[in-house]
Amino acid sequence: MWKAIKRWWKYLSAKLGLALDEKADPKVQLEQAIAEARDQHRKLTEQAANVIANQKQTQMRLDRAMDDYEKANASAKQALLLSDQATKAGDADKAASFNQAAEAFADKVINLEKQIDDLKKMLLDTTQAADQAKKAVSQNSSALQKKLAEREKLLSELDQAKMQEQMTTAMNQLSETVGEEVPTFDQVRDKIEKRLAKAQATTDLSGVSVDSKMLDVEQAQASAEAQARLSEMRTELGLAAPTPAPAAAKADDAAPKEATAEG
Repeated sequence: MWKAIKRWWKYLSAKLGLALDEKADPKVQLEQAIAEARDQHRKLTEQAANVIANQKQTQMRLDRAMDDYEKANASAKQALLLSDQATKAGDADKAASFNQAAEAFADKVINLEKQIDDLKKMLLDTTQAADQAKKAVSQNSSALQKKLAEREKLLSELDQAKMQEQMTTAMNQLSETVGEEVPTFDQVRDKIEKRLAKAQATTDLSGVSVDSKMLDVEQAQASAEAQARLSEMRTELGLAAPTPAPAAAKADDAAPKEATAEG
């Protein structure tokens, strides 16, 4: 049961992490990564500074021990000279006092020699550690500079990707439905084309009607001219004008009468 709960919890954690990673802004994540790299470099620099400071402190202790050694060695020699002078002068007590002082300085010289040897070994170790620390800081600084330069490149690529995504979205909106309340570009275009086609059709029909009326006028004028010419011909021939047919008469009945009158 406990194993199942742990497995389920790991699954939920992984799913939540994946969901957060998908929704996270890459620009923010990039800045977080750079901030983390800078923080690591700062910590490394602080550690390196401590190592280098330890090396410098060891060097100062060694220098001070060597100075003390030189002074103690000189003092021991001076005490021996004074003791020898006191002995030659017959002052045994003074000679013994100077001899004791020479022994104390000699003990100090011996201790300082041991201390100097230890400090030399320590200085060697701390110097190596300081060199390694400097090298590590230099390498990490170069890596950080590369990351900063790469960040600018990635930010530029991210802006390009966002622009491309927006362009793709805009192009898709021109041909795909984006909602019932917002018509697509194709729908608006079809509507405009239908309206334009209808307007053109109406214009064409209006042109046909005008042309028909103009044709009727032309035909009426031609008929009047023909009737006038026939009237002139009848006058030259001495024929009487035909009697107009009644409105209710048929055209086939009027034709024989007109032929008879002409005969």
